[in-house]
Amino acid sequence: MSLIRHSFARLAGAVTLGVLFLASAGIAHAQYPNKPIKLIVGFPPGGGSDSAARLTAQALSDKLGQPVVVENKPGANTIIATEFVKSQPADGYTLLFVSASFAINPSLYKLSFDPEKDFAPVGLVAVVPLMLITNMEIPAKNVAELVALAKAQPGKLTYASFGQGSAAHLAGEMFSAMTGTEMLHIPFKGSGPAITELLGGRVTMMFPGIGSAVPLVKEGKLRGIAVSTSKRVGYLPDIPTVAESGVPGFDIGTWESIQAPAGTPPDVVAKLNAAMKDVLATPVLREKLVALGMEPDGTKSPAETAQFIRSETQKFGKLVKDRNIKVE
Repeated sequence: MSLIRHSFARLAGAVTLGVLFLASAGIAHAQYPNKPIKLIVGFPPGGGSDSAARLTAQALSDKLGQPVVVENKPGANTIIATEFVKSQPADGYTLLFVSASFAINPSLYKLSFDPEKDFAPVGLVAVVPLMLITNMEIPAKNVAELVALAKAQPGKLTYASFGQGSAAHLAGEMFSAMTGTEMLHIPFKGSGPAITELLGGRVTMMFPGIGSAVPLVKEGKLRGIAVSTSKRVGYLPDIPTVAESGVPGFDIGTWESIQAPAGTPPDVVAKLNAAMKDVLATPVLREKLVALGMEPDGTKSPAETAQFIRSETQKFGKLVKDRNIKVE
């Protein structure tokens, strides 16, 4: 009997400890956040993604009552930053700010992580349309004329990008594939050098983020041909989409999302997602993101964000395979 009583006592003690542990964990989650949060960005300071991350971080800091500190870890097409966040505790205090490279990289590189399995999506910050622009020396003034010109000179027209495997590169590949044209890809180390060459007339066209394209188009230095996403941009109603300009189904762009390490407690992810929805609904943050050439989202749940990124990964993966795109 004493042995039985002893066993019951040990079992009761274990259950009590388990209950206390779960209770303390629940309290810890309920108090989240109670210290600063790091938001890791895979790009250098000063670019569009970095600017969007800093604006979002400040708004989240105000909402959550704790500092959200941006930390840049650029390199390897954002892989360095992604690997770092994967290695961090899944407690909601180290988050990853990602762009479309998060969905592009799996089809181009051998990765030490699985973006879908090793991360828990928090939400989508914004969609970033690209704009098809040309230098002013090219006679084509719309998509149809540009396609006709490319077909008349196979392999002669060039398109710039801000790096192999970038959204601008894949947009050019998609355009060639869907229009049946042959154009030469010329990658540059960043959008600045690429746009400089475009302005100089040394490359024909490019698909940069719309934020960097609009000022040059409005100044008459470059020609804005069409928007890359499926819908026209609200503040540029006169610029058609590529799809409505004779290339039905053309839809490509980049975006900004926040991810947490896999295993982050669902209630912590839910709290972050709710905070994102609140701040992205405010006119102040929305206007600042629009000024960067972004279309704020903030409406997607973690599950909807996961499905969106899964769909983007499949789309980019198919394009990379079909076009036999490789990075050097």
